[in-house]
Amino acid sequence: MRLGVRAHDFGRWPVEELAGRIALEGFACVQLAPPKAIAGFDTDAGRLSPGFAVQVREGFRRHGIQIAVLGCYINLADPDDAARARQLARFKEYLRYARDFGCSVVGTETGSRNADYSFHPDNRGEAAFQTVLAGVRELVAEAERFGVFVGVEGVERYVISDPARIRRLLDEVGSQNLQIIFDPVNLLSPDNAARQDDLMRESFARFGERIAVVHAKDFVLQDGAIRSVPAGRGQLNYRLLAELVRAQKPYVDVLMEDTQAATLAEDARFLQSQFGS
Repeated sequence: MRLGVRAHDFGRWPVEELAGRIALEGFACVQLAPPKAIAGFDTDAGRLSPGFAVQVREGFRRHGIQIAVLGCYINLADPDDAARARQLARFKEYLRYARDFGCSVVGTETGSRNADYSFHPDNRGEAAFQTVLAGVRELVAEAERFGVFVGVEGVERYVISDPARIRRLLDEVGSQNLQIIFDPVNLLSPDNAARQDDLMRESFARFGERIAVVHAKDFVLQDGAIRSVPAGRGQLNYRLLAELVRAQKPYVDVLMEDTQAATLAEDARFLQSQFGS
């Protein structure tokens, strides 16, 4: 296992300083969303180039860090057709330059029928699924041209929300250039949290072979809602997760989320103790 972090959890800095700060904590890889993490790069639409990508790649590489995932989170279910088209175009740009970043996975969640990403009851319906499916097919076709992967992350409140919908998306797209970013906490709700073990086992049974990256955070139930907390500080069954990962995806990149500076080192040690180095 390689342990990494979201680069923007360290704030926004020039590339060299950002990479140096992450390297000081001993991490080997990152998920990078350039507008969130790189100082002076406030928007990415139409601004990527091979030169920029190589500069970023080499800045991280000098500190022994690889970019495991490019984060380009878009709303694939946006009800505004024009807005959705602009977001798809932005994601395709990342796919075209991913190899220049030294990366093969560009990741997104699937979004909501509300443009602000809040839950909409129609997210559960067939029309929303078909909208997302059409967008993912378009992105995967671009990924196939450039030899890279679209990484889709299931989220309980969004359109692709559970193991069955994830498997259906994989089957209907029908391309190995679609892979899964697996975050077990994102599949949980107050209604299903007590069945977390079953959900993790079902996930690995349905699509374990297509997991490209694992996100690592934790959860607590608070005031009837799921609240994310750093890994090892909540109720997620990390022993089971690590067992499933070791059996089916050894050496997968595990990327920490919701990190806090005060507990970062301790939380990293917890994950290393669960997954092994």
